[in-house]
Amino acid sequence: MACRLADSMFLFMAPHQRPVGSQKLACLHSPGISQLKLENIVKKGIQHKKCSIPIRRGKFIQAVAIPVAPSSADSDSAEYRKQLAESYGFKQIGEPIPDNVTLRDVIDTLPKKVFEIDDVKAWKSVLISATSYALGLFLISKAPWYLLPLAWAWTGTAVTGFFVIGHDCAHKSFSKSKLVEDIVGTLAFLPLIYPYEPWRFKHDRHHAKTNMLAEDTAWHPVWKEEFDSSPLLRKAIIYGYGPFRPWMSIAHWLMWHFDVKKFRPNEVKRVKISLACVFAFMAIGWPLIIFKTGIMGWIKYWLMPWLGYHFWMSTFTMVHHTAPHIPFKSSNEWNAAQAQLNGTVHCDYPSWIEILCHDINVHIPHHISSRIPSYNLRAAHKSIQENWGKYLNEASWNWRLMKTIMTVCHVYDKEQNYVAFDQLAPEDSRPIKFLKSTMPDYA
Repeated sequence: MACRLADSMFLFMAPHQRPVGSQKLACLHSPGISQLKLENIVKKGIQHKKCSIPIRRGKFIQAVAIPVAPSSADSDSAEYRKQLAESYGFKQIGEPIPDNVTLRDVIDTLPKKVFEIDDVKAWKSVLISATSYALGLFLISKAPWYLLPLAWAWTGTAVTGFFVIGHDCAHKSFSKSKLVEDIVGTLAFLPLIYPYEPWRFKHDRHHAKTNMLAEDTAWHPVWKEEFDSSPLLRKAIIYGYGPFRPWMSIAHWLMWHFDVKKFRPNEVKRVKISLACVFAFMAIGWPLIIFKTGIMGWIKYWLMPWLGYHFWMSTFTMVHHTAPHIPFKSSNEWNAAQAQLNGTVHCDYPSWIEILCHDINVHIPHHISSRIPSYNLRAAHKSIQENWGKYLNEASWNWRLMKTIMTVCHVYDKEQNYVAFDQLAPEDSRPIKFLKSTMPDYA
């Protein structure tokens, strides 16, 4: 039980909830819970006599809608989905997938070439990451103090590229040689202090059970029982899933990857080898950095880029699988095509981030088949758009999207997907109210 509570406190990605209104969203109150009847949104004009969502020019939205289960007619309505997308910060919210569509149906529509491993492209990605990381360290060494945040942002993003390379190795989509993949994956993860094999074992289960309640090892929803179990834990959860959410992968990293007891007996030997590599890197690398540059040098050259990496690790994962309309399902209700195609989000980021992170955010094809190398994800996504485009959830990274996730997607609820913290415990939810009042509403 303690482990489950800790996991809930640390894992930052929850599934579905009802978003909370921003300052300009006036809502009806029903017994203790604010509700926005989304079916009213789709009627002409976005205004209702008791509830309104003012829209600024173009894509700028001034409210987060609160998800209420729509009627089947509404959920099939293009206008309904359009208004929902705008209120959440999405470009498109996909139609529900027909029950008879399987994951194999989707895979069979992909061109065979997207599964092909190309050694030149694979090693080109290594060169890009090594070069951009070296450039980042150079910029850190030369930047005046007021430009250091920019140098750290670049270097943290560059080192995220190492994670993506190790990620491809773990999925056996980097090289035709398993030995090469194990070596490259282990080395790529070392600067991040990530043990390669423990991460690989856990991540494989994430793909097998994406957005499945309890079984998904990437992120879990917060359970109401845990939220109510202790005032101290509740406050920790509120901060973790609220303002600290873009760094909660640090807690996930600590909780999931260093405890040998969390792995199957046949995995333990490889887990111990990976842990030995990580501890050796720390025992040798960190003292060398400190010897050459001092404690402040360790903070400057390693810790700050590492925090930058975890910002992207948390943010990418959070955006990939968390939205008020994307449900976590129990194992008996779970459907692979729903979870992987319709429950995974494609998000466009600025080009320099996409390049340094090797297109990891072209994420839907990766969940359709993890055997697709990162350098083929865009071609695969194009094919999926052509054949299955109306079912896709798509966004461009924006403040509204982040605000929706951080202030709405909190405690699991079977009917609403999520209930926000400030609806369940308003007296403890000052961090969430602070985010609502300070985070921009721009989509």
